[in-house]
Amino acid sequence: MNVSEALKILKENGYKYTSKREMFLELFSNERRYLTAKDVLEYMKPSYPGLSFDTIYRNLSVFTELGIVEETELDGEKHFRFSCATKGHHHHIICLQCGKTNAIEACPMKDITPDDFVITDHKFEIYGYCQQCQ
Repeated sequence: MNVSEALKILKENGYKYTSKREMFLELFSNERRYLTAKDVLEYMKPSYPGLSFDTIYRNLSVFTELGIVEETELDGEKHFRFSCATKGHHHHIICLQCGKTNAIEACPMKDITPDDFVITDHKFEIYGYCQQCQ
């Protein structure tokens, strides 16, 4: 995902272009880690001093619904990142220190799920410390 693709998805779904949304998306484009709403607020506050958490969460909700960003929960708080460029089914390895995230294509679900059970959705994430943070 990149900013142009994200803006195109927004437009195709009836959402207007705004410089605020573009700046929001540029932040996600420049990061390889999950971000919190607080991270977004700190980044955007100098340019948009009146920006509220409500506006940030509203946009994050839209971006998640449209598949522009992916969501996870770390330490009881929602974190977001641009949807992976990796196509197809995959999971993530997430550094607990810096938040850097890498896609992994292996999936353990076939090995651990009984044959008589139909999976409708799942999420598999591995948490630890990257080489730089160890």
